[in-house]
Amino acid sequence: IPSNGSLRSPARSYIYQKRWVKLDADYLRYFDSDKDTYSKRLIPVSSISRVSSIGDQKFEVVTNNRNFVFRAENDADRNEWIWTLQQIAEEQKGKAPERTSISSATDSATELPDKSGFLELRGFKHKLFVVVARDKVFLYKNAEDYRLRIGITYIEMNVGNVKEVDRRGFDLTTPYRIFSFSADSEQEKEEWVEAMQQSITEALSNSEVAERIWAVESNRFCADCGSPKPDWASINLCVVICKRCAGEHRGLGPGITKVRSLKMDRKVWTEELIELFQQFGNMMANQFWAANVPPSEAISPTCSSQERRRFVIAKYREGKYRHYHPLFGNQEELDRALCAAVTTSDLAETQALLFCGASVTCDTGDPQCPTPLALAERSGQRLQMEFLLHNKTSVGAGGVSQRSGRLLSALLCCAEFSRRWCTLQDGVLSYYENDRNTVPNGEIRVEEIVCLPLHSCRAWHSCSGPMRGGMRGLTFEVYTEADRLYLFGLENPDSAREWLKSIAKSFVHPCAEELLALDFERLGRLHYKGGLTLERAQEGWFALIGSTLHVCSEDGHRQEPLQLRKLQELCEYPCPAGRTPGWEGGAPAEPRPAGRTLYIQGERKLDFLGWVHAIQKAAGSSGDTLSEQQMTESDVPLLVDRCIDYITQYGMGQGIYRKSGQNSKTTSLLEVLQRDARRVRLKEGEHQVDDVANTLKRFFRDLGDGLFTRRWAPDWLWATALEDEEAKVGEYRQLLAALPPVNRATLKALINHLFRVQCFSGENQMNTHNLAIVFGPTLFQTDGKDYKAGRVVEDLISHYVEIFNVNDQEMKKQQDEITAIMKMREASSSGTQQAGDFICTVYLEEKKTETEQHVKVSATMTAEELTFEILDRRKIVMKEKDYWSCFEVNEREEA
Repeated sequence: IPSNGSLRSPARSYIYQKRWVKLDADYLRYFDSDKDTYSKRLIPVSSISRVSSIGDQKFEVVTNNRNFVFRAENDADRNEWIWTLQQIAEEQKGKAPERTSISSATDSATELPDKSGFLELRGFKHKLFVVVARDKVFLYKNAEDYRLRIGITYIEMNVGNVKEVDRRGFDLTTPYRIFSFSADSEQEKEEWVEAMQQSITEALSNSEVAERIWAVESNRFCADCGSPKPDWASINLCVVICKRCAGEHRGLGPGITKVRSLKMDRKVWTEELIELFQQFGNMMANQFWAANVPPSEAISPTCSSQERRRFVIAKYREGKYRHYHPLFGNQEELDRALCAAVTTSDLAETQALLFCGASVTCDTGDPQCPTPLALAERSGQRLQMEFLLHNKTSVGAGGVSQRSGRLLSALLCCAEFSRRWCTLQDGVLSYYENDRNTVPNGEIRVEEIVCLPLHSCRAWHSCSGPMRGGMRGLTFEVYTEADRLYLFGLENPDSAREWLKSIAKSFVHPCAEELLALDFERLGRLHYKGGLTLERAQEGWFALIGSTLHVCSEDGHRQEPLQLRKLQELCEYPCPAGRTPGWEGGAPAEPRPAGRTLYIQGERKLDFLGWVHAIQKAAGSSGDTLSEQQMTESDVPLLVDRCIDYITQYGMGQGIYRKSGQNSKTTSLLEVLQRDARRVRLKEGEHQVDDVANTLKRFFRDLGDGLFTRRWAPDWLWATALEDEEAKVGEYRQLLAALPPVNRATLKALINHLFRVQCFSGENQMNTHNLAIVFGPTLFQTDGKDYKAGRVVEDLISHYVEIFNVNDQEMKKQQDEITAIMKMREASSSGTQQAGDFICTVYLEEKKTETEQHVKVSATMTAEELTFEILDRRKIVMKEKDYWSCFEVNEREEA
């Protein structure tokens, strides 16, 4: 084998080294000797496209991207290797059509990893790209090798043990070798340790149930996204799903889907349930649930959590893709058909009836067997009994109640609503069979209501037929303290809002009545903590309107509304056992300059999850115009701010904005930034400057309505014809003032950035004119057809100070930043300090000259390290129970 294992070159003479080579169903691996456990190189069999003889006992293994040349001891050995490799490669190709929706490889490394990134490993000069996937840890030379799936080795975690060594280091110990890793930071180390410990847990879990269920071909791939070897399941829907889809299933609640692990929840897997999954299988389940999935709405193993959530909700909660039973809409006939089906072995029929509205507890008319479950037991149908038992308290697609008292009989979107006569009187919402009945079917005490969400709906079917003309209607939900959900719908949107307002007035505390004047989409009460009162959570009333969250405290004080698109962070965090998880969000809280953090805590899982999903949706980008993006405090899209910051720090060198990045990486980066820029951290080594620059340009090029807006763009182009510079600048200033605030702030941020770039034109060759050539057509979306677009950008950069009214203090700050960047670049090139280091002024306890210290802060320095550095300099000895804190202070000198 070639000593470097690289591509074969005909003009080059190889030096062969003897290696021990192993071939199994998944990998071709070679080792230093037959005693080694961990290979020097592994090649997935699924990546082998051709194996051929090249003479002199040699043969060539051709993969999608690289060629490997081997030489056997003799021709017979060579021919046996070739034949065996060709057989396995052919088997893999034969299986490929069965997995068209997912990766053609079967190895764990091709699945979406649980954790991946660069780590230092003792014994290697350069960082390795490490991947934790299921019950294995894979090592690659770099990220490109991971993409090509040409690895170094993998570690079976069933023999592994993880131990933290120091602040950034940890050991992965096996009986054969100790792998000593080092991460970039303490937080990164903790994430790696947690991921590897979870991998060990999975490796040690019992896989007997999984193997039996995987024996059915369709169960080997996730029923929702197609990921291989799914090890979770919904035991009432009878679908086998992957770990990521299981997380979205949990969000639907146990009333819709009951999620269990194939490997860890051993007690739940009775012999009958295993047999049910073997007979049912994902194929039968999807013939019902996924009968009408448009290709544009289907998901794949690489889809984001948001895409999975959208699909899972549409598939199981709304029943959007299901195959409707012919009896759908006729409750009496559905129940009668269910009673007949459970006495047979036709599980598919039972599934279709149950999830199209038949009641699992309907009256059979037989006193000896009053329920379908009793009928199935008398008929000896064990699997029918198992299926009915797991769906005894389930809520069908779209919210169909199985008459368990959890929900009203209602289907959302193209589904059936049962008409009921409703009254709201004396604090009680009652619903009757019709307006002549005096005894209600059910009652909801308004004092028990905790949340009212409002939804629009295109059309639905009522008992009296579909809505006239497919008109739009409105539905609203009622959540109660008992963690129950009731769904109501009206054909007239105005009537729906009147009902909603009336119910809201009855349950909202008088201290929060001002929220009722808002055109809210979701209204309810939650507990929260914020500001300086973090000792206890207080009750508050919350109203969500678009991307704004209004909060009114229990004492009637209305807080500054939270602009959710301007959140700095949005995350869920666990609470002690028995408590509902909480959520926290930090926002700039405009117009106050100092930020604040709000901790929201739920007591009831059902309505709290609804709040979490609603807030997450409102806090994300919702379209392709500027105003629909996630924002910074200064009204600049977070996507633009992230890209500009990264380019300023790492990309002021030669070729910026002239060299094109990789199209695929640009597309991918733009997608993740537009999906949720708040979660994206651009890092040197992981993201190339040219890809980030391309992403910024493409964002502006594809921006809905453009940066200058369709209304005003022609006027900007016209202004270039003005010969008097002073008049032209004046016209530009007027046009700038006419732009929407977000467009104005974004334009200023971009031109400020280009102004800085041209300050380094000696290095990057991007003077004002060259920048204008690049950005003119991009910002005006003219594809280079109008030279005046470049003129506008050139004028804006040249007259940046006058047009944008930059004052002396702001200009000085920018000049200082430019100077600092230049010094860092000089220091980096001379090797005097690491790139990214900067000098920071630190004050000890109070801002006085005598307490001032200047410290060199590296990119990896923590607040704890900085604190100790200052204390050491001032020779301050920390005593027991001393607590020192480090605060960053903004330019307005507010903590």
